Amino acid sequence: MIRLDNITKQNGTRLVFIEATAALQKGEKIGLIGPNGAGKTTLFRMITGQDEPDEGQILSDRGISIGFFSQDVGEMTGRSAVSELMDGVGAVSALAAELATLEAKMADPDQADNLDAILERFGDVQARYEELDGYALDSKAREVLHGLGFSQEMMDGDVGTLSGGWKMRVALGRILLMRPDVMLLDEPSNHLDLESLIWLEQFLAGYDGALLMTSHDREFMNRVINKVIEIDGGTLTTFSGDYEFYENQRAQNEKQQQAQFERQQAMLAKEISFIERFKARASHAAQVQSRVKKLEKIDRVEPPKRRQSVAFDFAPAPRSGEDVVNLRGVHKRYGNRVIYDGLDLLVRRRERCCVLGVNGAGKSTLLKLVTGTTDPDAGSVTVGGSVKMGYFAQHAMDLLDGDRTVMDMLETSFPRDGQGALRSLAGAFGFSGDDVEKRCRVLSGGEKARLVMALMLYDPPNFLVLDEPTNHLDMATKEMLIGALAQYEGTMLFVSHDRHFLAALSNRVLELTPEGLHMYGGGYTEYVARTGQEAPGLHA
Repeated sequence: MIRLDNITKQNGTRLVFIEATAALQKGEKIGLIGPNGAGKTTLFRMITGQDEPDEGQILSDRGISIGFFSQDVGEMTGRSAVSELMDGVGAVSALAAELATLEAKMADPDQADNLDAILERFGDVQARYEELDGYALDSKAREVLHGLGFSQEMMDGDVGTLSGGWKMRVALGRILLMRPDVMLLDEPSNHLDLESLIWLEQFLAGYDGALLMTSHDREFMNRVINKVIEIDGGTLTTFSGDYEFYENQRAQNEKQQQAQFERQQAMLAKEISFIERFKARASHAAQVQSRVKKLEKIDRVEPPKRRQSVAFDFAPAPRSGEDVVNLRGVHKRYGNRVIYDGLDLLVRRRERCCVLGVNGAGKSTLLKLVTGTTDPDAGSVTVGGSVKMGYFAQHAMDLLDGDRTVMDMLETSFPRDGQGALRSLAGAFGFSGDDVEKRCRVLSGGEKARLVMALMLYDPPNFLVLDEPTNHLDMATKEMLIGALAQYEGTMLFVSHDRHFLAALSNRVLELTPEGLHMYGGGYTEYVARTGQEAPGLHA
């Protein structure tokens, strides 16, 4: 359906693609893999015609429709979420808006003199709307929005009042409702909770077009894709299989290339040694010349390009008392909405509690109660002796000083530590080279999250409270974080939609339901096995 034929692309002085070739066929679900800055977004832009290759060409089958979801959703205001979705399908949305306007006019006494004309126009518009299957489309739009976590009120309210994350879901829903021949999804798993993520997996499983997507969620990627295109050093390499197969194949290829490189290096060393030893002897001149010519003709094997992810040994957390936090008879409501009605919970030392629950169940509220960010209406929240708490939430990123650089923030927070240790810390969280001189105000959401996490974990507290810590983190940083937290000996209470993170780190599950709190011994993997569901209310 789409073919990239020997494309070369340069951004400024940097060569992004060098004679790269790949193809996307009907029914293929492809994961686009590569480190940050490798050119994934540039590739999307070229396929959609927003950018062009410097050399080569991008060929598309005639008449195919392409839907592109990116993180830049643009302005949305003045319409309902349902209307925004239907707008992506074309004329139906405009007809729906006109029907709503005409209905309002029919109910307006001031328009009584024009009623015949209004009714006639209403009949014409309604007939065309039905012809285009508009009423079915409205139902499908609501089904998509429901899958993405929208309440009926949010579906019909002004989309302009929604947060950025919810607008992202609207933009994603628009592409899903469109069901184009080719779907390009750039990080669709960002901003989705666990329930919506699982719904999206199931939706994409039933999609019969071609899919090309990026995602930092390895479990999501692994379940959706059947092929991988890797961007590495300006080339595109295709692997058949899911993400796990790609990882194994890549490791095997690296191992084979390293072995070939080492064998060639040993041979070269032997030949060079012979040349150096006998180059001054006339009796060996012919042999020396023969070997010199042989070396000149040899195709050199390059060592494998290794993805550098900096490991970092974090200091051990100080020991706390056995009872870390105790909630007794906690009541909490927002307006008429009751979140907790007599909640009891005791978190003990070294427990790693993941909190699960549908939207609005009170996951973030629980974390705010524990950290003292919000107070209970009744009941008590008691933090135990010797507990040093660290709280990561999205608002923590807003507390960074925009005028300071990354290095300034680290040096101010840890004035007794040397530049070497702080640069290693920065490197572990993805700030290498000149990145440490970036001012906080220009950092992306992911960079801010990484910096806040680095500041919190360098001198670790013994009780970590984490609200969606993996949002915006790439796979390499997530793996580093999981590795660091796996060695952490303190207590954790956390919310995450990343199933790999949940499975790797939890040893207790707290499930918030309308009937109250259900607790499960064992981690997320045991919870899935015991309940037959990956998230509350959804069956695996």
